[in-house]
Amino acid sequence: MKVVKTAQIAKEPAKSPIFTGPVTMQQIVGPDLSKNFTLRQVNFSPGVRNKFHSHSGEQILIVTEGKGIVATEREEITVGPGDVIYFAAGEKHWHGAAKGSSFSHIYVQSPDSKMTPLEE
Repeated sequence: MKVVKTAQIAKEPAKSPIFTGPVTMQQIVGPDLSKNFTLRQVNFSPGVRNKFHSHSGEQILIVTEGKGIVATEREEITVGPGDVIYFAAGEKHWHGAAKGSSFSHIYVQSPDSKMTPLEE
């Protein structure tokens, strides 16, 4: 058994053109602990989101802090702590902080899943 306290995991800046502003990530479980899934916390600054993208595998988000928005081409939903979001493989979507609020979520996905950017 291993207990991980996210408050004790360093927040590393996420440098990717998929984000519209400052974001940090915390590696919770990676290939060193599991060959079956990746588990990271993503921390969005107020109003920051990622751009439309898809994943080759399924993705689950677990909201841990703040107020966020999850969206597909058809809908946008406001989410908060405790909400769990499921995106099917290949589903075009984005997620991020609501205006005026920071936002954090943990994501769970296969380590083999590939992300495809779909927005400039």
